[in-house]
Amino acid sequence: MPGTNCQKAIQLWSEKNAGANPEEADVVKLLCMSPPIEKMDSSLNQLVNVRHLSLSTNCIDKMISLPALKNIEVLSLGRNLIKKISGLEEIGSTLRELWISYNQITTLDGLAPCVKLTTLFISNNKIKDWPELDKLQANQDLVNVLFYGNPIYEGLSKKQARPKVLEHLPKIATLDGELLTGDDDDGGEEAAE
Repeated sequence: MPGTNCQKAIQLWSEKNAGANPEEADVVKLLCMSPPIEKMDSSLNQLVNVRHLSLSTNCIDKMISLPALKNIEVLSLGRNLIKKISGLEEIGSTLRELWISYNQITTLDGLAPCVKLTTLFISNNKIKDWPELDKLQANQDLVNVLFYGNPIYEGLSKKQARPKVLEHLPKIATLDGELLTGDDDDGGEEAAE
């Protein structure tokens, strides 16, 4: 059975939301489609006013560029089959949160264009090398991260992993859902800026 395409998913969303116009919508959630969405496509570009787009819990294997989404702040792609972060160049100037947990991502490439990124939820993926975290230093505003469930944590509790994460990302304020206190790092004031 073929998957639901994005155009059909948007149409179903509109019907469920009393005929809401997708071009005017602030929040669009195309999650848990049945059959699932397998590919992001250019029909998503009609969501020109969307600030929060959710495509979670589908079977999407690849991210694409979405040049018309000039207002997007939150992109949710959790619980899909995505192998690498890509296509964010066009939305990097507005994107503040990327929720991409429960995928198959192995590297932290592709996030450099996201100059306003504050939140990266990337738990339960396949990141296995600590130096990958260094790539996130380019994201100056990043303060809120989830890494739990990646191979880098293998054999470590969240508490044991904390100093290793801080070694690579000293400015973060919350890690794996827990607020970091002055006891965890010396840069508490810096992180709050």
